Amino acid sequence: MSENKRATKAIVPAAGNATRFLPSTKSVPKELFPVIDKPVLHHIVEEAAAAGLSDVLLVTARGKDALTDYFDARPDLEDALRRKGDDKRLQAVKQPEQLADITAIRQGGALGLGHAVGRGAHFVGDEPFAVLLGDEFCDIDDELLPQMIDLQSQTGGIVLALLEVPWDEVSRYGVASVNSTDNDDVVEVTGLVEKPARENAPSNLIVVGRYILPGTIFPEIDRTEPGRGGEIGLTEAMDAMRENGTPVHGVVFKGRRYDTGEPVGYLKTLVELAAQRDDLRSFRTWLRDFSAELDD
Repeated sequence: MSENKRATKAIVPAAGNATRFLPSTKSVPKELFPVIDKPVLHHIVEEAAAAGLSDVLLVTARGKDALTDYFDARPDLEDALRRKGDDKRLQAVKQPEQLADITAIRQGGALGLGHAVGRGAHFVGDEPFAVLLGDEFCDIDDELLPQMIDLQSQTGGIVLALLEVPWDEVSRYGVASVNSTDNDDVVEVTGLVEKPARENAPSNLIVVGRYILPGTIFPEIDRTEPGRGGEIGLTEAMDAMRENGTPVHGVVFKGRRYDTGEPVGYLKTLVELAAQRDDLRSFRTWLRDFSAELDD
């Protein structure tokens, strides 16, 4: 296979109202909820930057200017930390502005994921790019994005991240029908079904929030008719491209994924990452004791 252009830009849709977290999200964007000492969005941009995606577009909404503020310099805070000699926290404060080049654009209404991605047409141009949903992230060491970028540079077309889930959970997600390939971690995607009943699901591989897309997706998004609620779906645009001959592949991810899109997933993420931290060993001790109390 020939090597095509590699994705170097990422779009992060982050315009949602996060109603599951109200009233907190009335004033604080869900993407800035802390995961110990870094917000969710920091982890996402960090994941993108580690994969060589050095230009990141945040698709935001009114009331979410704090998302871009987070990646700005804070000279006043930096000076205060510098005067205190707190170099460790100084470097932590400066890190967000050093991760990537951040651009922001407002979506202009809750018009669906396809519409949010489409807002990045001028930012991306006609080259391949990544889409990282704003409420989940993966462990950088598991290198999901680099694998997806490598695959897309070889196959062209669309590359999705797929995750195997228990069969009784498939009705909650978009599910891929697939054919196997010579690589156990890569499948050919032959169709996408939104939230099928268990008995109708073509597989138990769900689509999770990482995509590598060609620039040709933008005209297809423009042609996609709004569906339920007046929203333009990304799945519909991708499936139309597949039906017209665009290759679609999936990387079956077996690493660590943290889903902060709803309260239970957010709490699980906090506990799991806190338990991994050597500087928070006292939390693990407390968690063992507290778990024992729950079992009594």
